[in-house]
Amino acid sequence: MADKLNLDQVREKIDALDRQLLDLISERARLAQDVARIKQNGNDKVFYKPEREAEVLRRVIDSNPGPLSNESIRFLFREVMSACLALEQPMKVAYLGPQGTFTQLASHKQFGHAADTLAFASISDIFRAVSASEVDFGVVPVENSTEGIVSQTLDLFVGSSLQICGEVELRIHHHLMSKAESIGDVVVIYAHQQSFAQCRQWLDGHLSGVQQVSVSSNAEAARMAAESSAAAAIGSETASEIYGLGLLASKIEDAPDNTTRFLVLGRNPVKSSGKDKTSLLLSTMNQSGSLFDLIQPFAKNHVSMTRIESRPSRQANWNYLFFVDIEGHVEDDNVAKAIAEVNEKAATTKVLGSYPAALS
Repeated sequence: MADKLNLDQVREKIDALDRQLLDLISERARLAQDVARIKQNGNDKVFYKPEREAEVLRRVIDSNPGPLSNESIRFLFREVMSACLALEQPMKVAYLGPQGTFTQLASHKQFGHAADTLAFASISDIFRAVSASEVDFGVVPVENSTEGIVSQTLDLFVGSSLQICGEVELRIHHHLMSKAESIGDVVVIYAHQQSFAQCRQWLDGHLSGVQQVSVSSNAEAARMAAESSAAAAIGSETASEIYGLGLLASKIEDAPDNTTRFLVLGRNPVKSSGKDKTSLLLSTMNQSGSLFDLIQPFAKNHVSMTRIESRPSRQANWNYLFFVDIEGHVEDDNVAKAIAEVNEKAATTKVLGSYPAALS
């Protein structure tokens, strides 16, 4: 039909639809304010519910007729929901700073740009801030698809009472940024050590012999690179914009599907969303067959185990803790039964949280 209309007519139809969209978004915002009033006068004072948001986003993605991609639809609805939630109650979210890190991008993907994101200097500081109710939630990296786990995050769960409330998967694109006019002018590169590892082949092929300096984050690397016209940094496109750097090369990561998984930290358990994961911390006696005995109840009860990582317990030499991710929620009958059976065999069983699985 559009090919039978001239440009002015098409634009008139777009303008009319924009007015309708504005009316509908405004009505949604007013309903969000109604929700806030109802909750303030009732017993349920929890304004952000991860399971509710996950259900809404999955429903709109499943109903997406195109031509917009599912990722575009997810982004648009997340921002509308974020803005509406800010009318109910402003939300504070801690992330691993400084401004411009991939952790901040993951925070925006999970909570939208209406949330107040606050930079913290370390992962342990984020755990502390959430525990002390300085912020509502925290976002921390836990593993990368090419470089493996972030051991500090796992270790901090051992002594923490925090709950995992969600997960975010973020496709990581690394860019070489600098005030230099060309790659040949670069004499030093700043980056987080994991970013150096994720770009190793590209760096060997294009900047072999150039000094590499590891720093606390890629955003910090960008800040340092901005101080010299002979320095470069590896980081996100957002960091290049924040610190006024030009892109010398884009998407220099060695693996094109390079992805980092982040966890959302909170203080309260999350109810089932219908498509969930559960994370557990387990330990067992150091004897033959003990690990098999520990995980056998998952298979017996048809619970899929998606990840297992071991970490030193720091209580005795060669004594380990196991971090396990399974599909399902602790409220699911088969998951509850499996965990109960595991608990009978384990020296330690700690549920770190059940939460909505990351949206693709």
